[in-house]
Amino acid sequence: MSGYVGILVSDPWLQNQFTQVELRSLKSHFVSIKRESGKLTLGDLPAKMSRLKVVGSENLTDQDRASFIQDLHPNLDEDVDFEFFLRVYLKLQAHATATTGSGGKNNSSSAFLKAATTTLLHTISESEKASYVAHINNYLGQDDFLKKYLPIDPSTNDLFEIVKDGVLLCKLINVAVPGTIDERAINTKRVLNPWERNENHTLCLNSAKAVGCTVVNIGTQDFIEGRRHLVLGVISQIIKIQLLADLNLKKTPQLVELVDDSKDVEELMSLPPEKILLRWMNFQLKKAGYKKIVTNFSSDVKDAEAYAHLLNVLAPEHSNPSALAAKNPLERAKLVLEHADRMGCKRYLTAKDIVEGSPNLNLAFVAHIFQHRNGLSTQTKQISFLENLADDTQISREERAFRFWMNSLGNLTYINNVFEDLRNGWALLESLDKISPGIVNWKIANKPPIKMPFRKVENCNQVVKIGKQLKFSLVNIAGNDIVQGNKKLILAYLWQLMRYNILQLLKNLRFHSHGKEITDADILEWANTKVSSTRSHSRMNSFKDKSLSDGTFFLELLSAVQPRVVNWSLVTKGVTDDEKKMNATYIISIARKLGCSIFLLPEDITEVNQKMILTLTASIMYWFLKQPVEDRPSGISDSEGSSQLETISNSTTDDSASESSMEEHGNL
Repeated sequence: MSGYVGILVSDPWLQNQFTQVELRSLKSHFVSIKRESGKLTLGDLPAKMSRLKVVGSENLTDQDRASFIQDLHPNLDEDVDFEFFLRVYLKLQAHATATTGSGGKNNSSSAFLKAATTTLLHTISESEKASYVAHINNYLGQDDFLKKYLPIDPSTNDLFEIVKDGVLLCKLINVAVPGTIDERAINTKRVLNPWERNENHTLCLNSAKAVGCTVVNIGTQDFIEGRRHLVLGVISQIIKIQLLADLNLKKTPQLVELVDDSKDVEELMSLPPEKILLRWMNFQLKKAGYKKIVTNFSSDVKDAEAYAHLLNVLAPEHSNPSALAAKNPLERAKLVLEHADRMGCKRYLTAKDIVEGSPNLNLAFVAHIFQHRNGLSTQTKQISFLENLADDTQISREERAFRFWMNSLGNLTYINNVFEDLRNGWALLESLDKISPGIVNWKIANKPPIKMPFRKVENCNQVVKIGKQLKFSLVNIAGNDIVQGNKKLILAYLWQLMRYNILQLLKNLRFHSHGKEITDADILEWANTKVSSTRSHSRMNSFKDKSLSDGTFFLELLSAVQPRVVNWSLVTKGVTDDEKKMNATYIISIARKLGCSIFLLPEDITEVNQKMILTLTASIMYWFLKQPVEDRPSGISDSEGSSQLETISNSTTDDSASESSMEEHGNL
């Protein structure tokens, strides 16, 4: 259920300087660079541009780049957006060409861009590759299926060959977030045909999105062809999710030691895990008497001093006075890693990686230290704060689903917590523009960072106005309610936005020439018609029909749209809670394996969460209607599918099938 990709740049001149492939590649790198530190300023660009391997600039030092950029734009604190980034990229390329004296036809911008993109697409960090290979060998080395291929030699490119059948990446996702993929759905024959291999990659990509990875502009073909930078990018995100999994109060309640009162606890709960990791690190460094504040996992740790102090306070019994006394950062980094080894702490980076400031590898190192020994008190009286905080499992599940869905749209703003990150309205405006291009008036929108509260209210007022324009149910709602972080309202708005998105996708697919709206009732009737066409007596009376909890109806629906996808020998009777959960997990995995982009959990099926049941049904319907007629099961024609839907659409224009799916939010 992906949203509209949109125009990557609005400036016509810039559009003419790049191909769409080049723009997508550069956009992917820009988003990745920006996410590392949360923002990107001109002062950050010299080091970041060196990683892009801009053709012609190989002989320029970081100092050369910095001085050139400063000459162009003296204010190094200025934020960089994507179009600004592209302009600097082009100017740096031209400067590098002039400096190195390249002549002839290669002096043309397009020639350089083609070469730059080729180089860019194949630029990977050998240190990161070696680190990820070590992680994979460690966690998957004993897997029954993979052990015949592992351990992988990090000095070779074997990793990129092994991922080509999709099994390793699926298994790695399950290591990061156990239970995400029902392994019964993975095709694990020794030799897979192209169809089975593609299914594994589709399952992997949709599951990666569902655990929080950003996989915009990455397709199954990228894995099949072993495109190294894209493969490593996905692996990096999966491993990061695994390493940061314990950095929340639910998994590690002792983290409340980092704050003083319940208000601070709520703030802590809203932080992304890497920010919590930094706060924890500074909390421990303060104990050690370290005066500096660590704000990133790159330049602030390059001299290894912070690491030496951190390990001394966490494991003083293994300390070596020479680490703090060392004058050479590389020597100090080596002593730090020896200290970590004596602690028994896993680590996959080298001293060189520390002093070069590799953000991904340094973050992984600190996360490993936290997992091994966090130095927090096991007798935390502050845990009483947690008992006073509302623990609404349903709100938590919905927040998770909407967060991952929004991040899958390809917005520049990455959402870590919908209740905090949507309060300035910008990310909601970005999402609205993806789903309904042109609907946002960007001339009156205020771009972050926004210091004045009334500017946030202006953004959120536009969000509410557009919602009403799209016929969302928003009674007595004002933009200030979003700014204040009203959880019930935010979830209600996001649900209507997600629902609108899938209904529009369905409408555009089949009714673009008729202008008819698709309703919840249409989706319900389509699903029942599909299942009855297989001579099954199963029926869904509504999206909150309790009989859906055993999973039988959805297994029959999936089998109706693609008979080969369900292995009925793996299906349980769905009588006990365990059997229902096994069926639900299988349903989600085979739907993702088909190509459905869904964000629900097994509990949403077993407990019949009507909102998530609707999105599951609609996603299956959307996938089916996108398939070429020749690929559909025999006996189902295109005209049959279209006429069935058109008849339904003509017969009902309300949403009664969902039984007022917005009823609990309608009078907010």
